[in-house]
Amino acid sequence: MIDPHVHLRDWSQNEKETLSHGLGVALTCGIDEVFDMPNTQPALTERESILRRLQDAEQCGLGVRYHLYAGVTSSAEQIRRVVSIAQELFPQVVGLKLFAGHSTGNMGLIQEREQALVYRTLKECGYEGVVALHCEKESLLHPELYDPADFSTHSLARPVEAEVESVSDQLRLSQEEGFRGHLHICHLSSIEALHEIEKARAKGVRVSCAVTPHHALLCSEDAKERTLYAKMNPPLRSETERSALFAALLEGRVDWIESDHAPHTLEDKEAGASGIPGFSGILLLVKRLLEQGATRPLLEQLLGRRVQEVFKLPIRDVFIPAYDDLESLSFKSSAEYPWDSYRNLRLR
Repeated sequence: MIDPHVHLRDWSQNEKETLSHGLGVALTCGIDEVFDMPNTQPALTERESILRRLQDAEQCGLGVRYHLYAGVTSSAEQIRRVVSIAQELFPQVVGLKLFAGHSTGNMGLIQEREQALVYRTLKECGYEGVVALHCEKESLLHPELYDPADFSTHSLARPVEAEVESVSDQLRLSQEEGFRGHLHICHLSSIEALHEIEKARAKGVRVSCAVTPHHALLCSEDAKERTLYAKMNPPLRSETERSALFAALLEGRVDWIESDHAPHTLEDKEAGASGIPGFSGILLLVKRLLEQGATRPLLEQLLGRRVQEVFKLPIRDVFIPAYDDLESLSFKSSAEYPWDSYRNLRLR
């Protein structure tokens, strides 16, 4: 299986996780190919850090196919440099990442002029690869509504409208600036955002989207139990949103599943850090999809085939663990982290 959205930490964040540990847990779950995100410390925005990251992953020697996204900033010169290395090192550098809103790492480009500059510069460089997007519109966030004692209020502070409007902005700006590549909308948390994507697809826009296990399996009510530490960006949504996204997966309206694996220490989570370990969630989601009638061809599409098509990777078989192994492997992998946001799901 391919997990095209992970945050494997290491370097100055090695207390959260190391590359070796994260890749090892992924492999335990049957995930043998990953795409790492650039909001590391230091960030993957320049040749030196990108080359170092690729070398460190290779030295783990675990047999997991490792790729990374290079991050873009508001500097046209930096964008040109990172396009050059992406073109040189593809598919190790599998695409570019634009944070159209702040998340962990504060790499957000929150002004429309900054976002437009990215698309304009990419057009000038002739870049036609993938740009992955974190979509939350900063001006529509309400941090005053967040209560640190109740993680479910994170959904009030970062509402659905912020995601939907940001998705709409990126679709519009990329077209206005003549970007000829492929947009990928990461970790959808709302069915309304999927509607925006589907309207763009009907007009011929090259755009894909993904759903995480936590947005498909958990809702904001789960976040009320503090020991689950179910806080992430974008947040868990209502049961109505959750069930709609799950149904969209079954209907084949979503391109793929991605874990958004993002471990932290318990101390960090108590202080309000966003992100959860996600590999075990992929297995639980596969199990639930099978229980609801998902076919093997659909699961193969969601867990690797569509990723291979969009990123123009060599087509190879997508191996999915046997049904009877899914929950036991999920238990085994979740035990590698100091908490398990999916714990209650196994008890239902």
